[in-house]
Amino acid sequence: MYRSHVLVCGGTGCTSSNSQKIIETMEAELKAKGLENEVQVIRTGCFGLCALGPIMIVYPEGCFYSEVKVEDVPEIVEEHLLKGRMVKRLLYTETVTPTEIKGLNDTNFYKTQNRVALKNCGVINPEDINEYIAYDGYQALAKCLTELTPEQVIQIVKDSGLRGRGGGGFPTGLKWSFTAANKADQKYVVCNADEGDPGAFMDRSVLEGDPHCIIEAMAICGYATGATEGYVYVRAEYPIAVARLQIAINQAKELGLLGKNIFNSGFDFDLHIKLGAGAFVCGEETALMTSIEGNRGEPRPRPPYPAVKGLFGKPTTENNVETFANIPAIIRKGADWFASMGTEKSKGTKVFALGGKIKNTGLVEVPMGTTLRDVIYEIGGGIPGGKAFKAAQTGGPSGGCIPASLMDTPIDYDNLTAIGCMMGSGGLIVMDEDNCMVDIAKFFLDFTVDESCGKCTPCRIGTKRLLEMLDKITEGKATLEDLDKLEELCHYIKENSLCGLGQTAPNPVLATLKFFREEYVAHVVDKKCPAGVCKKLLSFSIEADKCKGCTLCARKCPVGAISGAVKQAHSIDTSKCIKCGVCIDSCKFGAIIKK
Repeated sequence: MYRSHVLVCGGTGCTSSNSQKIIETMEAELKAKGLENEVQVIRTGCFGLCALGPIMIVYPEGCFYSEVKVEDVPEIVEEHLLKGRMVKRLLYTETVTPTEIKGLNDTNFYKTQNRVALKNCGVINPEDINEYIAYDGYQALAKCLTELTPEQVIQIVKDSGLRGRGGGGFPTGLKWSFTAANKADQKYVVCNADEGDPGAFMDRSVLEGDPHCIIEAMAICGYATGATEGYVYVRAEYPIAVARLQIAINQAKELGLLGKNIFNSGFDFDLHIKLGAGAFVCGEETALMTSIEGNRGEPRPRPPYPAVKGLFGKPTTENNVETFANIPAIIRKGADWFASMGTEKSKGTKVFALGGKIKNTGLVEVPMGTTLRDVIYEIGGGIPGGKAFKAAQTGGPSGGCIPASLMDTPIDYDNLTAIGCMMGSGGLIVMDEDNCMVDIAKFFLDFTVDESCGKCTPCRIGTKRLLEMLDKITEGKATLEDLDKLEELCHYIKENSLCGLGQTAPNPVLATLKFFREEYVAHVVDKKCPAGVCKKLLSFSIEADKCKGCTLCARKCPVGAISGAVKQAHSIDTSKCIKCGVCIDSCKFGAIIKK
């Protein structure tokens, strides 16, 4: 038995900030102090508050050390673990009060969250199946195989109201029932872990922090639908997730929780990992299955749907990581428990990857129906630098933006659809007053153009033409007639593309046109970018009365566009200026203006 446990985040974010070296140094320091048998160091999954990584939590105190560096470790070992005195300078400031040290769950970031899919992330060692079992792991699978019929399992999932968390929001239990109804000599379960949205890391974090819950859920799905084999399709850019998932699969097989005759029930289920090459289109279920089969990842026409003819031409159930992560808890605690959270038509919780212009970048899980205002200001800590919130992009390249005027809209599938947005897989990119919404639409469309598989003309050619129109707008060469053509082409692409990638590709353009049309008009009519982002529409100048002639801007300019004598007002040659902004960043007197 250990008297103390030191949990260190081992997710991708903290690993990139040297958390592995922190763990190694901690273990070495503990051994040097003779504490290796008293204090256990555990590498966990993501705690969620990525902006403060690397993160370390020490139990039983539950104190929360943030932004820990390797050189801080000896002090933590000496003062806290040996002498029992917390190192207050390293504690997250919000947890320190004059009278007490608060726990992680009492901080603004965590106290309004409700963790279901993320329940074990940052809590257990994801590479130890015994820790997962200690937290009720595989009880749901045992219950299904020993107490429930496949029909009863499907009914529980239906009654829970769980909808697919990959973006479409299709009822999960209904999808399972379609596969179960089709007779075949072989059926499959597929987990979509091909998380391709810019700024999204929800599924990766679940696989890194709690891989066994996905294995358990897929086995439950296999039992319910009559499948005996499953595939996890995960992008190769997630090496930590892949490694931990493989460890978890091996451990489950060793304990008889995968393979033949699980729980002596006569049910067989095996699981494989298939690495994706990073094609965004493979997030579409039919393209994903085509890729698993060893072919180029391109979507197939539907019908037939995967429940009839999916992987290798057999009935297949496909859900994403977060959808599966909810299943074990639903089976253990019941449909009513899950349905008690959320809204009337969107039950349960939703995981969001919170990024962009936000103080508390990280992973959050909140009940469906939580407002964007609560997510940004209560959990996210607001916009840095006192800037004004402008919009939040949901659903990545397939989604739309929520403007400041709609911040109090409850976030669920139907409400977002009603305002021209979509939930997507859960990426939530926050933008402030310095963002140009035309440029944002251009960014996402540029991504989509690169990721189009090229199979259908509306997507392959149409998105390219859209991008050209946006280029024309940001260069000040467009007309108001071009805005009408832009919108018309968006609707054509949505209505005629083969798969979800093309059908949703115009969404960022349509949403920004709907809520920020005045910015498009300013680019077209005034030849100005209100946010000062689009370079072709910018000009830089020096205000003579503010310039002190320090020459710093001239020395920093990479193209020699600034001239002037020492202690004399300088000037910018606009024919040479490349509008890089280095001069503004270097000027200490605010003499250089951008307009």
